[in-house]
Amino acid sequence: QVHVVESGGGLVQAGGSLRLSCAVSGNFFSINAMGWYRQAPGEQRELVATITSSGSTNYADSVKGRFTISRDNDKTMVYLQMNSLKPEDTAVYYCNADLVLPGSYYYKDWGQGTQVTVSS
Repeated sequence: QVHVVESGGGLVQAGGSLRLSCAVSGNFFSINAMGWYRQAPGEQRELVATITSSGSTNYADSVKGRFTISRDNDKTMVYLQMNSLKPEDTAVYYCNADLVLPGSYYYKDWGQGTQVTVSS
């Protein structure tokens, strides 16, 4: 069983910073990639940032230069450092894990989400 749990959300004023964390645990062979997504009320879920097993990163244009995705060396902990936050960043942020299970089965799992609210 695989578990994906994110934390670190909260209320912050515009211009402030938050650091989100995502922990992946359970029975899996490897992690291909990890990503952060967000969904604002009434909006579709959108990609924020991803990081592959090789360390390659990708960011949405709206967060480039402000957000940084990173991971621990064991690749089971992933972070999203969010600086210069704007009210437009307000959303529920979700962690996604792209996994390979024993037996070479692909598997994607999502965390429960953590609320980020940026006040003006």
